Amino acid sequence: MTTFLAYEDKGEPVPAGRPARLPLVLIHGHPFDRTMWHPQISEFSTSRRVIAPDLRGYGRSPVVPGLTPLSTFAEDIAALLDDLAVPEFVLGGLSMGGQIAMECYRLFPDRVRGLLLADTFPAAETEEGRRTRNAMADRLLREGMAGYADEVLFRMVAPYADAEVAARVRRMMTATDPEGAAAALRGRAERPDYRELLTRVTVPALVVVGADDDYTPVSDAEAMHAALPDSTLHVVEGAAHLPNLERPDEFNKALGAFLARLD
Repeated sequence: MTTFLAYEDKGEPVPAGRPARLPLVLIHGHPFDRTMWHPQISEFSTSRRVIAPDLRGYGRSPVVPGLTPLSTFAEDIAALLDDLAVPEFVLGGLSMGGQIAMECYRLFPDRVRGLLLADTFPAAETEEGRRTRNAMADRLLREGMAGYADEVLFRMVAPYADAEVAARVRRMMTATDPEGAAAALRGRAERPDYRELLTRVTVPALVVVGADDDYTPVSDAEAMHAALPDSTLHVVEGAAHLPNLERPDEFNKALGAFLARLD
C-alpha cells in the first residue's frame, strides 16, 4: 500500500451471475471527514462497494501543514484507488469535495464513469475570496476550530435542522485539525476555474443542492446543470449546505436513481 489516507471501504459481494456494479467514491467537504457520508455508506454499501476517504489534514488522515492544492487531494484519491484496485468508479463530492471531484475529472477523466456534484460551484476564487480564505486560515491556526464552528454551524445546516444532526456536524468541525483545515483553505484559494471543464464532461452527472444553501445557492447548481452536457438537477427542500445529512432519505433516493441509470 502506498496511500496514507484513512478511509472506509464497505460493500456487499456481488452474487454470482449478476453484473458488477460501479463502485461509489465519496469525497467530504471542509471542515468535515468521511463520517459525513454515513447515511450514504449505510444505504449503498448493501448493493455496491462504497469508498470514502479522509482527505489529508482531516479525520484520521495525517496532517500536512502549509498549502494543499486541490490537485494534491485528487492525486491522493487516485493513489488510494490504485491501491484498492478500483480502475473505474462513480465519483461524488460535496462543497470542497465537489471541487476536488472536478479536479479528479480534469486529471483522470477516463476513470470516472459518473459525477455527483453536491452543494458546490466551479468558478475560481475571486481576489476578495482569496483574502478571506487566507485570513480564515490564519484565524484557525491562531484560535482553533470552536469559534468558527459556532459561527457557521447554522449555515452548514439549516437553523431548523434536527438537533442531533446539528450536533454531529459541530463535532466533526471541532475535531478537525486547524493545520489541516488551514492548508486546505489556502489551497482552495488558488483553485482553477472548472466552468469550461464542465462543458466537456462526457459522463452523466447528478447536481444536488439544498434549497436553503447560501454558501452554494440554487442558482449555482442551475448554472452547473446548464453547463454539463448530460446532467440531472435535484433541489432538496428543507436543507442547507449538507442535504445528505439533513434530508438523507431524499438525497439517497436521488442518488440511487442516478446510480441505477449508470448500472
